[in-house]
Amino acid sequence: MSRLLNSQTHAWLKVFVVSARHLSFTRAAEELHVTTGAVSQQIKQLEDRLGFKLFRRLPRRLALTEEGRRLASVVDEAYQSVGLEVKRLRSGVMSGIIRLRAVPSFLNKWLMPRLPRLQARFPDIELHVTAEDSSISLREGDFDLALDLNDGHYPGLAITPLMEETIFPVCAPSLLRGRPPLRRPEDLAWYPLLHDVTAWRGSHDYGEWEHYLKAIEAPLVNVRRGYTFNRNHLTMEAAIAGMGVAIARQTLITGELDSGALIAPFDQRVATGMHYGIVYASGALDDRRVRAVHDWLIEEAGRPSGSRRLARDGRARQV
Repeated sequence: MSRLLNSQTHAWLKVFVVSARHLSFTRAAEELHVTTGAVSQQIKQLEDRLGFKLFRRLPRRLALTEEGRRLASVVDEAYQSVGLEVKRLRSGVMSGIIRLRAVPSFLNKWLMPRLPRLQARFPDIELHVTAEDSSISLREGDFDLALDLNDGHYPGLAITPLMEETIFPVCAPSLLRGRPPLRRPEDLAWYPLLHDVTAWRGSHDYGEWEHYLKAIEAPLVNVRRGYTFNRNHLTMEAAIAGMGVAIARQTLITGELDSGALIAPFDQRVATGMHYGIVYASGALDDRRVRAVHDWLIEEAGRPSGSRRLARDGRARQV
């Protein structure tokens, strides 16, 4: 196919499209600023090249053959698409598909409410979003940008840190009724616990609770009990329903504390050592569309949300 569509053939196709539109070699010649004989000769050369007739030469007019009609439709559409893209490029409009991968809870609670602003800013960019746990390794070529939660170690890939993650216990006010007061970590012994088993890459089922209690130097509390879920937002829904005490992520708590649906019984908040970051292949930001979405994500992360930023300048580091 590549041998068939060489530069000369492309030139003949241009003549063919104009001739098919006018159904006249004379009027095509006028538009192309060449002679009628030149148009006729190039059409014949194209037909010889393709191996089938494109026009039926009738008295005083031309008619497309079935093959010519089908080819004219495809070629004309292709030229229109090229012309539209050139117009967009000249006007600075960005368009096309960006493949974005994100950890499900972050996608659901942080990114989804913000996507209308991205759509308004870049209406011609189509985002193809995939939700994947951070436990599934990132592979170059599977995405343009990925929003992931990890310690920042991505061999062969680049990362722009967005936000560090802090955690703390939360529960519904209704959970406290009829139970001993929940004022200190050791009081957790009287309460059911809820767990996100996919907290971060490499964490185990009870990793969040154990990390939190160790960080605040709490007395020994058995946390290896209770309900487990494989999504943070499911754990939060269970907490809101009064099923137990869960570990909340500062980044993913939106209005639950303000509305009173959840309360934080302890003051201490603990850094996990993990952070959300934008991951991408080396050189990916050379595509100005990918760069635009990347920079928009940094801008959104800088909006007031109760989370501290790790990197405000958006400069990536190679790992």
